[in-house]
Amino acid sequence: MVEARTSTVRLTINGDKFEILVKPDPALEYKTGKRTDFSSLLVSDEIYSDANKGSRASGEKLTKHFKTKDTGEIAKQILTRGELALTTDQRRRMVEEKKKQIVQFISRNFVDPKTHLPHPPIRIESAINEVRIIIDPFKRAEDQAKQVIEALRKILPLRSEVAVLTITIPPQFASQSYSVLKGTGNFKNEQWLSDGSLKAIVEVNAGAKGTLLDRIGSVTKGSAQITEA
Repeated sequence: MVEARTSTVRLTINGDKFEILVKPDPALEYKTGKRTDFSSLLVSDEIYSDANKGSRASGEKLTKHFKTKDTGEIAKQILTRGELALTTDQRRRMVEEKKKQIVQFISRNFVDPKTHLPHPPIRIESAINEVRIIIDPFKRAEDQAKQVIEALRKILPLRSEVAVLTITIPPQFASQSYSVLKGTGNFKNEQWLSDGSLKAIVEVNAGAKGTLLDRIGSVTKGSAQITEA
């Protein structure tokens, strides 16, 4: 039997099944790119066809599919390409983290059409819980947002609005501000003035406007000139 504090990683290639036993948290850190050391992840050096039954994979099939007899290299490929069975606690933590990312995405990109202001994150999170939409812990927040937004619109008014800002940055802050503007909004036009100042027309989601204004205000010490079309 598989020990309680192990997780199984499964990989199927052309109908042949391969499994390894790993330590849950280190393996998850490796899968998500938070860890690069592979050596201490394995609970066993064995490559199984069925870990629960203790059935080992045949050497012939391992060589056929992985082009090597090095079990360490094979195990690394299985972990990289295979599906890690999450523990209950891991799934809960990952879902909560992904939910926060989705809430942040919606708050940045959508507003309440009545007030033209973003909904508070706590309101968005409460609405997600109310509609009981399933969050995929492995799928990118941006990729799940469309489905979540469609579900939320049944109980929460949401609209994507765009603000067009004309921003003039004094020369001493122009270079630092340029990267902030590029990272937050879409440039519609940019002009470097004779005195070294930067004048830019930037299109930004209305929900992210406040964040952009705060960042520009911080970088320029409040000296930027900003008007909205």
